[in-house]
Amino acid sequence: MERTLVLIKPDAVEKGAVGKIIDRFLEEGFRLLALKMLRLSKEEAGEFYKVHRDKPFYGELIEFMSSGPIVAMVLEGERAIERVREIIGPTDSNEARRKAPNSIRALFGTDKGKNAVHASDSKESASFEIPFFFSSLEML
Repeated sequence: MERTLVLIKPDAVEKGAVGKIIDRFLEEGFRLLALKMLRLSKEEAGEFYKVHRDKPFYGELIEFMSSGPIVAMVLEGERAIERVREIIGPTDSNEARRKAPNSIRALFGTDKGKNAVHASDSKESASFEIPFFFSSLEML
């Protein structure tokens, strides 16, 4: 069993897609361990995405992620990180519509920036990301 973090981003929250996105993960057999809605400050968003600090899109990402409420959740399941990444689809929602038309980003995202969801991409990132939002959860 493995755990991963998923964030439903401000664009998907604004579209009213939270329930559909959560349902998708539950239908795929994941166990929902933790869930909360919150709004990140620019400082919190900057700390969470510090791995991207030197990239040209960093400022825009921080602005976007602090622009409205998000939903943070921890999912558990076999090969959770890999499987969740497959379910959400490619980073660019336009590419997702071509390559993975039933993916979450294809269905609810707009483009590369406003792509509906974030998900941990490795065990290392999950070990940082999960306690960032849920300090009481232990990693497996």
